[in-house]
Amino acid sequence: MVSSFILKLLAKNTYRSSVLSEKRAIENQHKTLQNIIKKGRKSLYVKQVAKKPIVNYSDFLKNIPISKYEHYKDFIVRISNGEKNILTSEPPMYFAITSGTTSGTKYIPLTKTMWNFQSKAIKDLLLLYAFQTNNYNFSNAGMMFIQGTPKVKYYNKIPFGKLSGISARHIPFYLKKNRFPSMKTNSITPWENKIEHIVRETWDKDMQILGGIPPWVITYLEALLSYTNKKTAKDVFKNLKLYIHGGTSFGVYKELFFKLCGSIDTLEVYPASEGFFGHQNLLDSSGLLLLTNHGVFYEFISLVDFQKGLMNRVPLEGVQLNVDYVMIVTTVAGLWAYNIGDTVSFISLNPYKIIFSGRASQYCSAFGEHVIEKEVQEALTMTLVKFGGRVSEFSVCPKICSNPGSSHHEWFIEFDKLPNSLSAFSDYLNQMMMAQNIYYKDLVVSGVISVLKIQIVKTGGFNNYMKSIGKFGGQNKCPHLSNERGIAEFLLKNYV
Repeated sequence: MVSSFILKLLAKNTYRSSVLSEKRAIENQHKTLQNIIKKGRKSLYVKQVAKKPIVNYSDFLKNIPISKYEHYKDFIVRISNGEKNILTSEPPMYFAITSGTTSGTKYIPLTKTMWNFQSKAIKDLLLLYAFQTNNYNFSNAGMMFIQGTPKVKYYNKIPFGKLSGISARHIPFYLKKNRFPSMKTNSITPWENKIEHIVRETWDKDMQILGGIPPWVITYLEALLSYTNKKTAKDVFKNLKLYIHGGTSFGVYKELFFKLCGSIDTLEVYPASEGFFGHQNLLDSSGLLLLTNHGVFYEFISLVDFQKGLMNRVPLEGVQLNVDYVMIVTTVAGLWAYNIGDTVSFISLNPYKIIFSGRASQYCSAFGEHVIEKEVQEALTMTLVKFGGRVSEFSVCPKICSNPGSSHHEWFIEFDKLPNSLSAFSDYLNQMMMAQNIYYKDLVVSGVISVLKIQIVKTGGFNNYMKSIGKFGGQNKCPHLSNERGIAEFLLKNYV
C-alpha cells in the first residue's frame, strides 16, 4: 500500500503543479498544439486535408477544417486493420466507443499517451481533494464507481469498449484491493442484475468514495437502501465522504441524491472518450478547471455563430465570459479540429473555468426559441429550490397544436417527491424559463405559444424508455432536451 506520508507529499506537489498550470494555461496550449503537430504532421489524415505544411496555429487554422466523426470512418477502418501513421504517429491501445445520433457507434482512438493523461486527471483530482481535506488514507479507502462493462471486443485488430470500462481495466495496483465492483461483477448483464450484484458485493465494505453518472448512482443507492433497510448510504457506509460525478448536470438530482446518501462532499469531472477536459479542483468553488496540459488543444465557436453556420474558431485566449461555445478539440490521439458536440460556458478566465451547458445537437427550437440544456437545467433547479420536490429524471420537448397560440413546451418530470403546489411550481418554472431565454419570453408574452405544461411521469418511466432503445444503464444518459417527440410519445402511452 502507498503510505499516508507518501500520499501527503504527492498531494502537496500536485497542488503546486495545479496552481502553476493555471498560470501557464495559454503557454500550455501552445506547447500542446506544437506537440500534436509534431506527432501528426506526417499522418495520412493531415496529408489529405492540409493544403500547406503546418508549423504554427495560423497554419493550423487555415489548413485544418472542422471535422466530425463521419470524416474519420475510412481512417478508423485503416487503423483497425493495423495500418500505421493514419491519424497520428502513435497507434491506439483501444477504441473508446460512444454512440452518435447520426453516426451509430463511434470508435475514438485512445493512445497510451492519451490514456496516461486520462489517468493522471483522476489521480490529480483525488490528490487535490486529499490536500484540501488533509485526509491521506485513500490507499485503504473503499472506492466504488458505477460504470460500463470492462469486457472488450475487437474491431479487426484493435480492442474497443466504453471509456469507463477501459478505466476499470487499468486500476493502479495499490488500489485494486479496495476498488469496487470487482471485474466479475462489473461484467454482469443486464443492468438490473449488475446493480443487485454490486449491492451484495459492497454493502458491508468500508466505502468512502462513490463515482458515476447521477441517475445510475441514484439507482444503486435505492437498491442499497432497500437491501440493507437503512435510511441513507451514510448509515451503511459510516466513513463515506466523497461523490465524484459527471456526464450531466448534478443540480436537478442533488436533493434526491443527498436524501438517499446523506451529507458528503461532491466533486464534478468532465471526462470523455476524446479526452479529459476538466475537473472541479476546489471543494468550495464551482466550475471545472479546464485542463490545458492534458493532450488536448481547444478551440471554441460561439453557439450563436454555430447555429448560423458561421464556424468562427477562437483559441483559449480569445474566449469571453458567459458565452455558450461549441467546443472543438485537437488531440494527441489523432483527432483534428473535432467537434465533440458539447457546449460549454466560461465562468472564469483567471483561471480558465467552465461549466458544461449541454449538447449542441440537443435543443428545442420548434418555434425559433433556441432553448439549450443549460437553460432548462437552471430553470428547473431554481424552481425546485423555491417550491421543493425531488426529481428523478426529466425531459423537455415541443408540443405543436393546430390552434394558434396553443402550442407549448411539454415537460415530462419523474418526481421522487412532488412539490407542495404543482400549479405554483409550473408557473414559476415558466417564469424562470422566460428569465433564461429572451426568445422564449417573447414567444409567450406575444401569445405565439402558451406557457409550458408539466406531465408527471410514473416511477420507472424514463428507465423503461432507455430500455426500449437499448441504452439502459452504464454511461448512457437520457436526453433532457429534444426538438422531436420520440421520448414524449413513448411516455404518453403508458407512463404519464
